[in-house]
Amino acid sequence: MTTAANTAAPFRILTVCTGNICRSPMAERLLQHGLDQLAPGAYRVESAGTGALVGAAMEPHIEGFVRVLGASADNFSARQLTAAILAEQDLVLALTRRHRSRIMELHPGMLKKAFTLRELARLLPQVQTPRGAAPRERWEAVIPLALRARSLHGHNPEEDDVVDPYGRGDDVYEQTRREIMPAVLALLQWERANA
Repeated sequence: MTTAANTAAPFRILTVCTGNICRSPMAERLLQHGLDQLAPGAYRVESAGTGALVGAAMEPHIEGFVRVLGASADNFSARQLTAAILAEQDLVLALTRRHRSRIMELHPGMLKKAFTLRELARLLPQVQTPRGAAPRERWEAVIPLALRARSLHGHNPEEDDVVDPYGRGDDVYEQTRREIMPAVLALLQWERANA
């Protein structure tokens, strides 16, 4: 049986960090895994880095987290963020506010489509979501509402950033996991509740 979710073009989400071997691949693979379970074929999640270690595999700690959490770490290769990659996206999730600023420099048109991962996870529960819409329609309707909510609710901006663990100790990798996982789960819970 064919459904709208698997005949429409996938809703494209890009996660962005610096080297594209730690934070953004972890968010990419966990989001893709979770969204595939909820709506197979409806989403395409990829990642890129503002200073990518082009062609590198996922950092081993991060690869371990991804696999333990049930997602695939296979066939990953870091790539450099470009304006052309950004132009193809429906939603961009930066891992820090600095990455979001770099996204705007490369492609100013992304202003209405870019959040930090943790910021969007915080904002989504605060907006009214259209019920019964297909994934693409639902997200296209809610992104402007989340942008509006951004300016209405005060918070500590530093809470929107995910720490960079690259080259640091196991405790920092664990902190990165603790900052990414709740945000990814919040997006997946929102999707499940509104599908």
